[in-house]
Amino acid sequence: MDKIGETTLLIDLAALEHNYRFLKTKLAAQTKFLAVVKAFAYGNDMVVIAKKMQALGTDYFAVAYVKEGILLREAGITAPILILHPQPVNFSETIEHCLEPSLYSPKILHSFLKVAEEKNQTDYPVHIKFNTGLNRLGFLKNDIDFIADKLKNTKALKVASIFSHLAASEDLSEKAFSQKQIAGFNNISNKLKQKLGYSPFRHILNTSGILNYPEAQFEMVRSGIGLYGYGNDKIFEEQLKPVASLKTIISQIHEIAPNESVGYNRAFTSKNYRRTATLPLGHADGIGRQYGNKRGHVNINGKSAPIIGNVCMDMIMIDVTGIDCEEGDEVLIFGPNKSAEDFAASANTISYEILTAISPRVKRVVTNL
Repeated sequence: MDKIGETTLLIDLAALEHNYRFLKTKLAAQTKFLAVVKAFAYGNDMVVIAKKMQALGTDYFAVAYVKEGILLREAGITAPILILHPQPVNFSETIEHCLEPSLYSPKILHSFLKVAEEKNQTDYPVHIKFNTGLNRLGFLKNDIDFIADKLKNTKALKVASIFSHLAASEDLSEKAFSQKQIAGFNNISNKLKQKLGYSPFRHILNTSGILNYPEAQFEMVRSGIGLYGYGNDKIFEEQLKPVASLKTIISQIHEIAPNESVGYNRAFTSKNYRRTATLPLGHADGIGRQYGNKRGHVNINGKSAPIIGNVCMDMIMIDVTGIDCEEGDEVLIFGPNKSAEDFAASANTISYEILTAISPRVKRVVTNL
């Protein structure tokens, strides 16, 4: 592609396809695949990613909120869309746009059933979520009879899937806990299937679950971070390709004398002569203040340069002393040659956070269409 002239997030669809096909090698041929595209497809472009995944043949999509599902429908996505965290205020829109809600509590089940019956629905697909140890959302095991009785007394709803979420699938030191969750989910789902009198498909594995517990894939798996090139483990990340690359340029270079300060609050003071560069991105673009004061590093012409001083709203300053560079040169924040996971780790956080934090004002460019 042409040289960038501003802060740009490059979205590589060839990398996305590679990651999808790699994850599919871990699955049985008949196992369904759900692509998680919430949070603007982990900070990329939700519509672009979903269209590519639909073309590749993914079976399902998942988003967090109804608003996200509506955006996909309006963009022409026709595959089933699971809403992971729906709210009652949006239930009418959920049905209007043929979105499939996760029902995770008695209140949510009551509320959605009421709306579905008012709209004269028959066998509207819903997904029953159970809490097996994450303690975030979900029914409990002792809710099985309540759920079955409620659903057997209505024609408005039909369970498309039963699912849960692993709490520590990426951490093999917690293997016993994960296996306990899987066994508990198997028991719960079998009991609910028996009481319903039919067999919804089941899913509990996320990306790390697919890679570490493929024996528990049931009838479907879900992948979010893996599709975008991160496997929560160096072994797997070597086989995945980052989809997003964040690049910017050098706006200005300064020669800093000893005892001169850089940035707000004089957070950096030079002990000797230094050369600094100012970049056009900051915490309003997703590079939080936690990356300042030499915690975060960027790459220029193959060299690593620390972020110095406090990150500003629209700018960061870096130390380029000893680096051959000039104004207008490209700067890599993260991408294939500098992992977002490594960049995030410098500030004691994770790839999910830096990826999803990239502001909508950052230009998106799609490559390898």
